[in-house]
Amino acid sequence: MAKKFLSGNEAFAEGIRLARPQVISAYPITPQTIVVERLSEMVEDKSLESEFIHVESEHSALSCAMGASAVGARAFTATSSQGLLYMAEGLYYASGGRFPIVMMNANRSTALPWNIYGDQRDSLSQLDSGWIQSYAENAQEALDMALMSYYIAEHKDVSTPYMANLDGFVLTHTYEVVDVPEREQADRFLPKFTTDNKLDLENPRNLAFSAGPDHNYIFKYKEHEGLLNAAKVIDEAEEKFADIFGRRYTGLIETYKTEDAERIIITLGSISGLVKETVNKLREKDEKVGVVRIRYMRPFPGKEIAEAVKNASHIAVLEKDISFGNEGTVYTNVNSALHRFGADVRSSDYIGGLGGKNISSADIEDIFERIKNDDTEVRFLGIGGEEN
Repeated sequence: MAKKFLSGNEAFAEGIRLARPQVISAYPITPQTIVVERLSEMVEDKSLESEFIHVESEHSALSCAMGASAVGARAFTATSSQGLLYMAEGLYYASGGRFPIVMMNANRSTALPWNIYGDQRDSLSQLDSGWIQSYAENAQEALDMALMSYYIAEHKDVSTPYMANLDGFVLTHTYEVVDVPEREQADRFLPKFTTDNKLDLENPRNLAFSAGPDHNYIFKYKEHEGLLNAAKVIDEAEEKFADIFGRRYTGLIETYKTEDAERIIITLGSISGLVKETVNKLREKDEKVGVVRIRYMRPFPGKEIAEAVKNASHIAVLEKDISFGNEGTVYTNVNSALHRFGADVRSSDYIGGLGGKNISSADIEDIFERIKNDDTEVRFLGIGGEEN
């Protein structure tokens, strides 16, 4: 492996290069642009053999990727924020058609007010679109997820598109030292893309057709089944990845100092690193606190979360999202899991980071203190403290 000093965007582009996509459909949008810029340079200098297609919109970018996948090509695209929303129609076509496209989304606030900074409302608004959704913590995980995403999406038991999420600017534009695998290692890890779900002149078939009530729900069930199967394939991919590259990941969630924790914060994405640092600080003061990082929002790790927090007295969800008029979307998913899998734990929801607003270590300490005092409100960080 070679060590390189890369931003999260550049690291992800390196992972995609190693995955050898045959078609890249590109439409730039801040803060995703660097990914497709770097891939265009790789195609130009011949370090990546791929068809790089400039399209006129995000909707076209996903449509192009679907067309490529429909003829059996490995396809990649990338987007962010309003771009993701503009291609929302296509998300359902891709998942319903079982096209295992990989798309990187640079998490960014949605309008209005117009804002280029990072929260996670864009991707979380699309949880029901039928895509696998992962959230990276750092640049190394971003690179590794880029490579693993194709293994997972293209597996015959999954055949489902994959949305890899990187926090805008905080991760996409922050530089870190990253281990970049050798081409030979990547080729050993990731097999060539083969699928029967494609247009074939020798064996004609119908794709993207209409289906009435008697059959439509069967296709929807199979789509759901593919996402559920992804949980097992994620474990399989990570085990193989560890054998070849020596880096081991933890499946749908990561737990940190939760074994004896009385209070736990559940979160996802790059903020998890700061929460871990804050946990270390509070542990030095004999505070029994811990972190659960959600690595995948779909398939949702309900059972794993409930198991990780079942012995805690109180948990808080810290998320960069709000479902207006209700609560945070992550909180809704977590509470459902606690109820479904019998974890009798008090919970609260903290909304922060909207529009890129900073979340500090002091904010995280305050959350731990509030839940120590049995706070169960839905709160916006930095706004009064009243329930919203």
